[in-house]
Amino acid sequence: MFFHPMDILIFIAFGLSLWAQSKVSNNFSKWSQVPATFGYTGADVARKILNDRGLFHVPVEVIPGRLSDHYDPTSKVVRLSEDVYYGTSIASVSVAAHEVGHAIQHEESYGFLTLRHQIFPLLNITSGIAPLLLLAGFIFHATSLIGLGILFFSVVVAFQVITLPVEFNASSRAKKIMLADGIISKSDAEGVNKVLGAAALTYLAAALISVLELVKYILIFRQNEED
Repeated sequence: MFFHPMDILIFIAFGLSLWAQSKVSNNFSKWSQVPATFGYTGADVARKILNDRGLFHVPVEVIPGRLSDHYDPTSKVVRLSEDVYYGTSIASVSVAAHEVGHAIQHEESYGFLTLRHQIFPLLNITSGIAPLLLLAGFIFHATSLIGLGILFFSVVVAFQVITLPVEFNASSRAKKIMLADGIISKSDAEGVNKVLGAAALTYLAAALISVLELVKYILIFRQNEED
């Protein structure tokens, strides 16, 4: 009933997303077995980068879970999974440096990160309501509900698209800082690129899926208006 030719592209993008997630897991597992040259733990790396840039007020905490690492902009805390916090592998230092990249972005008021923070409260509302509006619009053939659902879903898409430069920039910062600060050697760089590059693919795939879904809904909306 709701099948649309755009679904083919969405299925392809969804497949890309699954592949990207698998690649992240595989790369993390592979490079978790390869020690970084200078023996820093993820916690050491995070603390060193923060301290060298005067961010003594940003704590580094350990949390449970695998690949649960993140920077909390509300509390201004870098949280690292146990594997990353205690690990001395290329994967561990790469992830730790990436999350610290977000803390540096926050301190510098990096434009895209600031915009993402501003959109986030709205996202909490629209992400839950948009699917309900779209579903109701399709069931009852209510063009106005579909239009409103599209408007709400646009916020979700905007958030995911804005996330792309935020994540790519954090990874770029991490690579440059680790080399410049002597945290990794040039021989470690290949592994760092593999780990962070795979993670970037997951964000790219998620954004692509959302954009294609939005285009699909807009096409359906226009078709309903013409009927």
